[in-house]
Amino acid sequence: MAVTYLPARIYGITFRLAAALITFDFLLFIIWLPIGASKTYGLRTGRDALLTTFNGTGAPPGWNWMLSFLFTSSVLTGFDAAGHIAEETKNASAIAARSIFRSAVVTAAGGFITTIVLLFCMPDIVTLLGLDAPQPFVLVYSMALGRGGGTFMTIVGTITGLFSCSVTILAASRLVFAIARDGALPLSGWLSQVSPSGLPRNAATAVYILSALLLCTILPSTTAFTSILSAGTAQLMAAYGLIALLRLTMTPNSFQNTKFPLGRSRKLLYAVSAVMNAILFAVLVSPFTFPVTTATLNFGGVVFAGITIIGVACYLILPDDKWLSNQKMQLMYDGANQPIPEKQ
Repeated sequence: MAVTYLPARIYGITFRLAAALITFDFLLFIIWLPIGASKTYGLRTGRDALLTTFNGTGAPPGWNWMLSFLFTSSVLTGFDAAGHIAEETKNASAIAARSIFRSAVVTAAGGFITTIVLLFCMPDIVTLLGLDAPQPFVLVYSMALGRGGGTFMTIVGTITGLFSCSVTILAASRLVFAIARDGALPLSGWLSQVSPSGLPRNAATAVYILSALLLCTILPSTTAFTSILSAGTAQLMAAYGLIALLRLTMTPNSFQNTKFPLGRSRKLLYAVSAVMNAILFAVLVSPFTFPVTTATLNFGGVVFAGITIIGVACYLILPDDKWLSNQKMQLMYDGANQPIPEKQ
């Protein structure tokens, strides 16, 4: 959280330091962990790592595979952060778009390598399930690297996690600030205020407090925490999928004023994006454990339905100029197709 209160000129140094530390952690993970595991409990065979399955959800095999796919694919997140801070980026039309694309590629490649390394370096499933700890990786590090090495890896991972959370709060605060600036949120007047240096610190504080409160829900109930997390992610998948679907059906040939057009493949990419997000959404609102009981029910779908009803009600009751006027919508639409005069 302290990172968000630093002067803007310090962001570059902080982000480079974070990137260097995360890269260091990644290299330790893919080099040191396999060496340590091979010298202690041994690496898993290719068949055990890649061809065997374990159904710990109680779901049918097909749906268990979908749940496994969902949680594995969750490593591909965070690449859109560059878009949230585009207003503070010079030449954002090129740099922000390029950053999003490069972040997606790096995240996908790093996530794939990490997953493969984990599959080969994990102990056997009986030992893994016998680790009575909220975060089994801490114990896996200790088993593979010894107490000293495991402690060092845990400290490095914790620091990189703090950096990642700080960047997430920073990016989310810019999104909250932009929406509040249009008057579309409660307390928009306070959230849209900026510091003397021009930073939206009120929005950053609000995101931090809300994130901390949501994290605390894991204390009384893991079901509540999982459901809230599922509901929040499901709304993200629904929004991304809806954007792709509307681009495919409503504006397939519009928004040409871009430095990175999708060209002839745009309709195919819109369709793939819409279908992929629809699949992820369906899995996110489904039960994660079978048989389903009140103690294991995923309330993410219920939360999503409730928020959707509230959203529809607000759309019908509140006038347009209270959240986003048609004039602003038309201005953004025109700006994506042709340059807007400076006076607008």
